[in-house]
Amino acid sequence: MTYPQVLRYLNSFVNYEKESNYPYRKSFKLERMKGFLKLLKNPQEGLRCLHIAGSKGKGSTCAFIAYILREAGFKTGLYTSPHLVDFRERIRILQSPGHQGFTRSPVDDFEGMISKSKLTGLVEKLKPLIDKYNRASKYEDLTFFEVYTALAFIYFKEKKVDFAVLETGLGGRLDATNVVNALVSVLTPISYEHTDKLGKTLRQIAKEKAGIIKAGYGLPACRQAGRVTGYGKVRIPIVVTAPQEKEVMQVMRKKCKKVGAIITEVGKDIRYRKTGNGFSVKGIYGRYPDLRIRLIGSHQLINAVMAISAVRALQSYNIKVGIDCIRRGLYHTLWPARCEVLSRDPLVVLDGAQNAASARVFKEAVKENFNYGRLILVLGISNDKDTAGICGQLDELADEIILTKADNPRAAKPGCLAKYFKDKKTHIARTVKEALGLALKKANAQDLVLVSGSLFVAGEARKILVR
Repeated sequence: MTYPQVLRYLNSFVNYEKESNYPYRKSFKLERMKGFLKLLKNPQEGLRCLHIAGSKGKGSTCAFIAYILREAGFKTGLYTSPHLVDFRERIRILQSPGHQGFTRSPVDDFEGMISKSKLTGLVEKLKPLIDKYNRASKYEDLTFFEVYTALAFIYFKEKKVDFAVLETGLGGRLDATNVVNALVSVLTPISYEHTDKLGKTLRQIAKEKAGIIKAGYGLPACRQAGRVTGYGKVRIPIVVTAPQEKEVMQVMRKKCKKVGAIITEVGKDIRYRKTGNGFSVKGIYGRYPDLRIRLIGSHQLINAVMAISAVRALQSYNIKVGIDCIRRGLYHTLWPARCEVLSRDPLVVLDGAQNAASARVFKEAVKENFNYGRLILVLGISNDKDTAGICGQLDELADEIILTKADNPRAAKPGCLAKYFKDKKTHIARTVKEALGLALKKANAQDLVLVSGSLFVAGEARKILVR
């Protein structure tokens, strides 16, 4: 198969990232994923995983964890979704810059992406097994996300990664990634999202997210570069959670009590405070002064603290990461399209905020970190998102608004968003490229062009601006 053929083949599977009207519990079948992995001889069982779920900050938290482990000298697999420009962004291996296999993209800052040739080879190898499984499956055909998750497991196992950092796709309980028994489970802030699928209340949504918390299990002895001699008989699940709403925290604590997990709460067991241009952390895992991150926004501090807590929790498995590795890992973490500055003249910032809570923290980050004349907002939102909530948060920032849509079937029609901006001058653009061109034409050197509302929109804008 050629690489274009591989892309067409992967795109032939049902992709719920591009659909909005589907029955969640009937469409997401963990038994289907487990059955397929069994056919593959369960590649995930040999991986040491950190598993991350939540409503916002999942990707940033995964990135912080992966970069810290990378700085500690561990070969670290990173699996995230969705991608911005290239499928291959989802499957990456981060290694120390001095490592022989180290690779880094000078353009997109997605170092360690799986190569086109490797992805092609894996798909060629997997295709007969996919076809075989789908012919006999009791649970309908495999989905795009399930196939890609299986590819990640196989690749990470083949490359003998020391750790795999996994971001859930949707929810947690029924997500294809939830076949692993993680060393540490991390719950980022949980808010209203996908209410037509995960539930109408925060409690219902939290139950789906908390599905990644599972009972303890026996862990085999394992060696890593002479530093990790074994896990012994550790059987207690370890959970790290961000500050949560009261009803969400009740769900978390109840689930942890049920499965016998130890829970660490940021804001209670782990505290942080800003210190000039940086921040410090203090809690049950010790003190960490003089920390800095380059990701913009105070909300990223919580993600960084969760990452520190997750990595330090690995001490329970005799895996120790020093303060210098934590400090370097946090500072070197890159995570594109999250309050990312792509131009200074005029100032162009893009962010994939795609629910009301994310839009709120993004709004505050813009206020705190940028000085500008007018703000021109380029906005596109998926039709299954809280359009009223997102628009309500970003409305007060904008002086002028250009409404558009991503090249995705889930994208809301731009005209449907106009009703949320009655007192602002608005324009309609058929494509992100058209919207961005109009915004840059209108902006002068002192203005800010803000692109937001969807990772799909942010990805298309980034592809145009980063060459």
